[in-house]
Amino acid sequence: MLPTPLYPACWQAFYNLTTFDPLLGNTISVMRRWPGVFLFLFAVLAAWGAPQNTAKPPSLSNPVNGFVGSTTCRGCHPDIWLNFYRNAHYQSIASGKEALDKTGCEGCHGPGLEHAKKPAQTNIKAFSQMTSGQTITACLGCHSKDISKANIQRSAHTEADVACASCHSIHKAATPKNLLAKQQTLLCYGCHTTVKASFEMPNKHRVNEGVVQCSDCHNPHGGAAATWRTGIKPAMMQHTGDGETPCLKCHVDKRGPFVYEHAAVRTEGCEGCHMPHGSMNAKLLKRPVTFTLCLECHTGGGTFGTQGQGVTLQSSSHNLLDPRYQRCSNCHVKIHGSNGDPNFLR
Repeated sequence: MLPTPLYPACWQAFYNLTTFDPLLGNTISVMRRWPGVFLFLFAVLAAWGAPQNTAKPPSLSNPVNGFVGSTTCRGCHPDIWLNFYRNAHYQSIASGKEALDKTGCEGCHGPGLEHAKKPAQTNIKAFSQMTSGQTITACLGCHSKDISKANIQRSAHTEADVACASCHSIHKAATPKNLLAKQQTLLCYGCHTTVKASFEMPNKHRVNEGVVQCSDCHNPHGGAAATWRTGIKPAMMQHTGDGETPCLKCHVDKRGPFVYEHAAVRTEGCEGCHMPHGSMNAKLLKRPVTFTLCLECHTGGGTFGTQGQGVTLQSSSHNLLDPRYQRCSNCHVKIHGSNGDPNFLR
C-alpha cells in the first residue's frame, strides 16, 4: 500500500508526463494523447493504494467463536471443496460480507472447531442425521426470505415427511439450477407414478419432451390457497402474480375479466372441463364428446352460476342426436368468456 503523502505527487507526475506529437509538431500531455494508458495507470495506482483488509480470517489456530473457516474443511473434504465454487451457496464466501454463521460450510453445518479437532458426526450438523423438521428449520434460516419457499412449513410434502434433502443434493447435485438430486421430471416421477402415466396419453402437456416442467405449474414448497373452487384445491400450485391459476401464464387469451363470464371457468377453474396432465380426448377434455361435458352443468336446474333459475338448458332447436349440435363450441366459440355475447357466440 502506498503511503498517503505520495498520492498527490504520483498523480501530479502522471499528469505532467509529456510526449512529442509529430502530427501537431508540438509536445502534448500523455493523458491527452493516450487517455487509455493514463486510465490504466490510474486504475493500477488506485488498486495499489486501496486500503487492505488486515483482519485475519478464522482458522484452526485463530478460531472466532468456534468458527474456523471453510478452508479448514478442505483438508478432509477435498472432493466437496473442489466443486463448491460452482455451487450457488458459494456466493456466501465470494461476497465476503456475510456473518460467520452464514458463510460457506459453517453457514449450514455450524461452527467447525470441535469437528476439526475430533472428526465425528456428533459434533457437527450432519444433515444425514437430522429429521425432516430440523432440516427445514436449518434451510429456512436463509431461505425464509423467499415467500415461495417459506410456505414449505404447511406444504403437503412436509406433511408426507418429504423435506429439503429428499429432493435437493447440495454437494452432488444433478442439475446446477435448484441443486436437484435428479433431473426434475425423474425426481417428481419417483413418487407421482400416476401422473407419469398421464403424460403418456395422446393429448398431454409435453413434460417428457422438456417443453414444460412440473415447477411451471406446481410449487413443490407449497403455495398460497387457490383462488378457484373456493380454495379447496391443493396448495401446491404456482400462482401468477395476480393469484390466478398457472394455466393463464401460457394461455393468456383465456384471461379475463370478461363482460360475460362463463361461471364454470370462474368458479371451477380449468380443471372443471380439462385434465391438466393428459387425456385421451382432444384439448385435454374430460369427455370425448363436447356436449356430454356441457350437459354435466346445463341440466336446467340447480343454483350453479349467475342465473337465478340455474344453468340454462339447451333450446328445443338443438337436436343432440344431430352431430352438428354435439360440438357446442362450433357456435359458442368464446366458451371461456366473451365481451360481446352472453351466449358466447361469435
